[in-house]
Amino acid sequence: MANKGQIGVTTENIFPVIKQFLYSDHEIFLRELVANAVDATQKMKALAASGDYKEELGDLKVGIELDEKAQTLKIVDNGIGMTEEEVDKYINQIAFSSAGEFLEKYKDQIGNIIGHFGLGFYSAFMVSKKVTIETLSWKEGAKAVKWTCDGSPAYEMEEIDKADRGTVITLYLDDDSKEYGEKAFGKEQEWKDGKYVDTDKDKIVNSVEPLWTKAPSELKDEDYKAFYRTLFPMNEEPLFWIHLNVDYPFNLTGILYFPKLKDRVAVERNKISLYCNQMFVTDHVDNIVPDFMTLLHGVIDSPDIPLNVSRSYLQSDAAVKKISTYITKKVADRLENIFKEERAQLEEKWDNLKLFIEYGMLSDEKFCERALKFALLKNVDGKYFSFDEYKTVVEAQQTDKDKKLVYLYATKPEDQYAYIQAAKDKGYDVLLMDCELDAHYVNLLEQKLTDIRFARVDSDAVENLIPKEDKMKLEMKEDERYDLENLFKAVLPEGPDYFVQGDNLGEDGAPILITQNEFMRRYREMSALGGGMNFYGSMPDSYNLTVNMEHPLIAKIWAAKQADVAPQAELPAEAPSDASEEEKNPNLKFVSNGIAPLLEGDPDLNKLLSRRKLSWEPYDAFIRETYDSMSRKDYFKEYMSEPGSSLTGDASLFIKMFEEEFVDSKELEKILEDMSIWWNDDLAY
Repeated sequence: MANKGQIGVTTENIFPVIKQFLYSDHEIFLRELVANAVDATQKMKALAASGDYKEELGDLKVGIELDEKAQTLKIVDNGIGMTEEEVDKYINQIAFSSAGEFLEKYKDQIGNIIGHFGLGFYSAFMVSKKVTIETLSWKEGAKAVKWTCDGSPAYEMEEIDKADRGTVITLYLDDDSKEYGEKAFGKEQEWKDGKYVDTDKDKIVNSVEPLWTKAPSELKDEDYKAFYRTLFPMNEEPLFWIHLNVDYPFNLTGILYFPKLKDRVAVERNKISLYCNQMFVTDHVDNIVPDFMTLLHGVIDSPDIPLNVSRSYLQSDAAVKKISTYITKKVADRLENIFKEERAQLEEKWDNLKLFIEYGMLSDEKFCERALKFALLKNVDGKYFSFDEYKTVVEAQQTDKDKKLVYLYATKPEDQYAYIQAAKDKGYDVLLMDCELDAHYVNLLEQKLTDIRFARVDSDAVENLIPKEDKMKLEMKEDERYDLENLFKAVLPEGPDYFVQGDNLGEDGAPILITQNEFMRRYREMSALGGGMNFYGSMPDSYNLTVNMEHPLIAKIWAAKQADVAPQAELPAEAPSDASEEEKNPNLKFVSNGIAPLLEGDPDLNKLLSRRKLSWEPYDAFIRETYDSMSRKDYFKEYMSEPGSSLTGDASLFIKMFEEEFVDSKELEKILEDMSIWWNDDLAY
């Protein structure tokens, strides 16, 4: 005869609360119920180990059975089971867990008990309109019982016939939870008669041995690599790993891998799985480990992290905070140990580690303090240095007049080749800072390292990057500065802001130098990556155009400007639309057949084109294609108005042609540098 009663709760509304608010994710119910089933099998092992149970244990497994037609889901175990009294105590009195009592009695025989059966069991009602428990205790003479509840505080309990020890929990899924009644487990399948069909073999969903439960001393490198291949079969071999194993003041095991990055832009996150006593909980651990740690791969397992992983709860949970701090410390310990004991390995893998370490230093103050001891700097020649080592290497040459050490760096060595070479010619070293976070990173290092500043190698003339003494400013009258600015701005394309200024860079210096202010460029890049600097992100691109007033070419242009050359003649009227190119542009023949062959035949130019791995054709095509826009410029009108015009004495036409085409691209920096080589070699222009 069935016994009826009321579940011991303090309110009639306990089940609506459970259904809506107990857990942040409804699928957690299955994890809770499986956890309870695993708990029951672990207790059974403990009883056998203590000698209290002397019969055959059998196959201690947990099964999940789905009946799609009946819309029921069963969780089956052959663990310790429950007597009628235990069901009344642990099920009818909500939140009364048996784990505390059991642990106290068998603490020496059992390693892991989840022990959340009380309230955790009721997570089943988040997806069920009715739940039954059929259970038979391991105790001799125990009788099997069935407990039934339809989601109200009322329940029924009766004796039943059940031959096997253990518990079967049956969930009758409600209409809002039909997705849990779809086939997900079941049997292994095979291909037969043109389709997959079920076999008699149960589908095992957790066949991977939990390597993290073993002692590190029992494992070899190949064990860790094989486990990684099992978890991430499509990934390359990891760089290295950390085995976590702590039992005080909290319990935590796990293995974290440093993945090899194919592309720093395509970083994979959420590759750390959280387990509770070997039962999967979630792969979103962003509130359990520091954010930068989510770049790692692997497994962490802790019974001290509750299964109801709501974000707000985790953020305030003391155990979670301790675990987060511990993991950060262990990762830092491992990296520092590699730096001290296996420096060559760290250098070899630095390019893959750099993003992770920089992100950690930027986002976690404690990690940053540790990382300053093992982080590396790499120069454009591929040499690696610690912060202390690099300071020793460059302080003699790269200390400025204010006693600040200046670290020069490049982000794109090929594009910044001329600037790098100019710095090397002065005896300077240039770092490579090509990571996506480096704009933020150099800013951080300027705060953490004493009396050090960073300057990108193309942020100013090499003479100004590390000023050794106060420099005499170029004396120009206000109207002269105005004329100089207008002279060059007249031929610059619209879009970016250009700040034109004169300077004395020597006769052998480049005639024109285009740079970007270190502060403005860096903060624009930081804004693009985020970080609360939207003000700088909204500002247009700006460039400094420095005119070398001591260069012979510039001196000629400036002298001509100061002499106030006579107004230029008008160009011919436009030809009809159906006219040929040369009819439309009478001087095109001169441009292509006069300028181009003259320059093409120059051995120095051919040498330049060969070094740049370029051919003449693009430049010839450029001259043709840009004639229309050039012909509208004052400097071209002035040039063409003079009888018998030729390139002799006027290389400025050619440089301005290139400015017109390339000033808004990185190629201009190369071209202007090369032009300075032509004219410095006295090519008789």
